[in-house]
Amino acid sequence: MTPNSRTLIHDWNPASAASTREGRPVTFDDESLRDGLQSPSVSDPAPGHKIRLLHLMAEIGIAAADLGLPGAGPRAAAGVEELLREIERSRLPIAPNCAARTTDEDLVPILEIMARVGRPLEVMLFVGSSPIRRHVEEWSLDDLLRRSERCIALAVRHGAPVTFVTEDTTRSQPDDLRRLYQAAVRAGASRVCLADTAGFATPAGAARLVGFVAQALADCGSGHVGIDWHGHNDRGLALANALAAAEAGADRLHATVLGIGERVGNPPMEQLLVNARLLGWASPDLGRIMEYVACASQILGIEVPPGAPIVGRDAFRTSTGVHAAAIVKAKAMGRTDLADLVYSAIPAAWLHRQQEIDVGPMSGASNVRHWLVVHSYPLDAAVVERIYAAAKQADRTLTDGELHGLASGDMPT
Repeated sequence: MTPNSRTLIHDWNPASAASTREGRPVTFDDESLRDGLQSPSVSDPAPGHKIRLLHLMAEIGIAAADLGLPGAGPRAAAGVEELLREIERSRLPIAPNCAARTTDEDLVPILEIMARVGRPLEVMLFVGSSPIRRHVEEWSLDDLLRRSERCIALAVRHGAPVTFVTEDTTRSQPDDLRRLYQAAVRAGASRVCLADTAGFATPAGAARLVGFVAQALADCGSGHVGIDWHGHNDRGLALANALAAAEAGADRLHATVLGIGERVGNPPMEQLLVNARLLGWASPDLGRIMEYVACASQILGIEVPPGAPIVGRDAFRTSTGVHAAAIVKAKAMGRTDLADLVYSAIPAAWLHRQQEIDVGPMSGASNVRHWLVVHSYPLDAAVVERIYAAAKQADRTLTDGELHGLASGDMPT
């Protein structure tokens, strides 16, 4: 009996406890066109390029997208309106939202855009909740409560859904958060967002915080209110924190393409989607991920690192002899599924990619033979030996051009 590939893998990871929260699946909010553009190293794309990326988000199955911060000025507001009109015109299955401070200067432009386009636009209304932020800004908690309640009520009266965001949630005091969230819900907020603004949290801390907020909402009869998680990567934990937050009950996770964003960025959306698929939380169209990342790389002016998980040039590429030999043996069995998993946690086929075998100083003869077969050369022993000897003398992986030269005898060893 031929074994299923999954029966050959023992999974030590604990079973996921929170693929849903009260029947609601985990969904994703793409922050690439707002928080992502706050990266000091990216270019702000032309509206047409943003529209192209927005279409790819929808095609992948990303449920929501932040279109920007209209309060930043007329150019930002015009860009948001153009994106919202495109969502309406093309009937994109993506829920739009915008960021706003608890000020009329930020909120009114969103409500005006919404009125002109004739489509609801979710307001991500944020306040700085941590003691350190309030001390620097000389804000009192009572002042934050008053501003938040007034702006939430104003947005709701104009038909805008509101997600109430506490900046620096992960360094805020429990009683302050409880008062802020309960007041926000009473004023009409339908969701709350926990923001790890400084990238301070650990996965255990993220889970603990989500559990606390979920209980605080339940205590006031608002257990139906959705919980967002918005993280940053200052400690290199953004992806792990987002997964821990979802495990604890957050039902919408924020991320950006390639993890771009303020300072060192946010969770990478492509990594988050693949992990959600592996955990059984969501079923995004991962076959469009490479196109999504390539589009972002082009329009934002950023390179995809070769070693980037999932989407990097080297993600499914090896020149190591023992690894290549195992992949080749699996293929020889006619088991492409095993070839895709014997040295990979993620099936390359999900991304419409494949395992690649290169030739370099760490390679074995099986690497050479595989390369020759893939490129339709005969398995001549002298050719195998010539390429193998050249690879052992090299200080890097050989290029296809060099290998073709060696295979045809046009390049000296």
